[in-house]
Amino acid sequence: MMNSLKIKILGLIAIIVVITAIVSAWINMNAQKKLLYSYAEQNSKLIGETVRNSISTNMAVGQNSEVSNILEKISREPTIEDIRIFDTAGRILNSAKTEEIGDLITAPELLAFRSNKMALLESSASGQVFSSLTPIHNSPACYGCHDPGQEILGILNIHLSLNVLQEIQASGKQATIFTSLGTVAILILAIGAFILIYVDRPIRKLARAFSRVEEGNYDDAETQITSSSEMAQLSDRFNRMVVQLKESIEARVSKERELAVNEEKLAHHEEIQHMNITLEERLKEIEYLNISLEERIEEIEEANFKIADLASELEGQNTTLARAVERLSALYKMGLATNSIMDLDRLLDLIIKKTMETVEAKYGYILLLDKEEWSLELAGAHGLPQGSSKNGSVIPIKPGGVSHWVIVNNEPLLLQNVDDSREFNRRSLLEFDRDSVLCAPLSIKDDIIGTITMSNKLDETPFNKEDLELLSTIAAQASVAIHNAQLYEEQQRTYLNTVHALVSAIEASDPYTRGHSERVTRYSLALANHMGLDSTAVNRLEQAAILHDIGKIGIDVYLLHKVEKLDDRDFERLQKHPEIGDRILEPISFLKDIRKIIVQHHERFDGKGYPNSLQGDEILLEAKILSVADTYDAMTSNRPYRDALSHEVTIQEIRDHAGTQFDPTIANHFIEMFDDEKQFKPEIVVNNA
Repeated sequence: MMNSLKIKILGLIAIIVVITAIVSAWINMNAQKKLLYSYAEQNSKLIGETVRNSISTNMAVGQNSEVSNILEKISREPTIEDIRIFDTAGRILNSAKTEEIGDLITAPELLAFRSNKMALLESSASGQVFSSLTPIHNSPACYGCHDPGQEILGILNIHLSLNVLQEIQASGKQATIFTSLGTVAILILAIGAFILIYVDRPIRKLARAFSRVEEGNYDDAETQITSSSEMAQLSDRFNRMVVQLKESIEARVSKERELAVNEEKLAHHEEIQHMNITLEERLKEIEYLNISLEERIEEIEEANFKIADLASELEGQNTTLARAVERLSALYKMGLATNSIMDLDRLLDLIIKKTMETVEAKYGYILLLDKEEWSLELAGAHGLPQGSSKNGSVIPIKPGGVSHWVIVNNEPLLLQNVDDSREFNRRSLLEFDRDSVLCAPLSIKDDIIGTITMSNKLDETPFNKEDLELLSTIAAQASVAIHNAQLYEEQQRTYLNTVHALVSAIEASDPYTRGHSERVTRYSLALANHMGLDSTAVNRLEQAAILHDIGKIGIDVYLLHKVEKLDDRDFERLQKHPEIGDRILEPISFLKDIRKIIVQHHERFDGKGYPNSLQGDEILLEAKILSVADTYDAMTSNRPYRDALSHEVTIQEIRDHAGTQFDPTIANHFIEMFDDEKQFKPEIVVNNA
């Protein structure tokens, strides 16, 4: 039933129609929601401007007491939940609720005003409210009662209830859903009826006609379909095919009858006897030829034996040559691969894998020599039993070990059968039994840096001298590649340490940002591990977090320490520090990916950040993580222009700005990280230096 073409077509169309209806309804409801909130914002602005003008007029004529009456009258409106006036410090100067005069407004509203955000959504006991902030500016008419130097006399704060708008939105949503469901049902029924009449019924007619042809009933197989021109053409072609098939079968039957008659006549012909006599004579001649042929075959078989011996010898030589070519090819490919990799861990992993494939070994590992501690470090391994030593494990150098012998004698070692050599232990310190072993030193100019070891061939045969020569050649190539990778990593560490020292020196000169990079790094790495990022991404994030504010080298120190409120020009100059940092780090080629993270760490999820106004998935994941960590540390630290905010207030701010300033997924992970004491429980330290 489910394999029916009709069911599949109907199902596919139903799915497409349902998806289309759902998407349309979703877009419609979102448009309604935006329209309603836009209406609330415009209504709030209109009320705010009207009230502000009325208050300014009364204050200008000296009727200050009338302000309270105005606020009290406006608060009686059903849509006005609250109305009050507060100063720039957040203290309520006047309110429709006299009991709250002198109190402080909520932190989100104060932060919104200081961020020049004049409208925001808040929750109250009666539901969601739309809060608008309208500054009441000082004017010459007010100089008699107020200081002319005071720019803003107060901020009018109106709470507009959204309950009525939300009821309208809910009603529209219900109507949209019912309309979409009705449309989907009508479309599915109409399309289903069309398929049944114009597709399913003609196909069933053709199927019945095919059944009659299969039964041999050609006369009744003719069918007429007129539901559509295509179906009519198909039925006409089918009828012609049936006629041709019937004529072909009748002609074949007629020919077979004629052939049977001719064969019957031939069976009684007298020439058959004469042909038999001739056939016997030919058989005698063939028998004589067979005897001569057998003699020739014996000679050929003898020659074939000689050729087979030569072919076997040639095959052995070809096998040896092919093995040599294969190993030379493997050496060439390994040389190309190792010379192109500078990451030490990846390089060691590649060397072990390629070497095991080349010599067909079951176990393979590389040990690096620590001359100061006179010990070996397991730098990489493959094939070892589960639960054995892991990378980084320290292995003592003791007699009885293969690597000990190779290091002491500075030459490669072949043990075809470990049991025949009492000098060596059969049981490896890496928890496996050794049957046959190859080991070669890794050295740079006769200075041994470690060993490479292969144990136990896959086919359980012993290693030979050719395998040892091949491993020695590989070890020589690997030694150079490992040494180059170590030099490259040392160069990277030197660069990073130098730049990190420069960042630390810059932060040390500013008591408000001292230790900022280290804390941001700690928060960033904790969040990355909480989200399960891979090690490569974590390493990039760590370097970017350490260096993210290096661009502040190019910012005026006075601007960084300025206590007064920053003006637009100050903000413009300060916002250049990500690009300055990018230019500073540009000569360091291996920091190319890190520079992208540094440039983007002040971008916002909604596209209102800087320097490039990126948004959403255009921003790198590491930059999104760094943005949250940087914001958290900045808000929980003292600054010249404000005291540090508490952990709870900061977390609430991050929660409120998820989806605008921050990626909501990253913000939620950051909040969960603090809630999960098992994974992360930071000590919140406010920078009071």
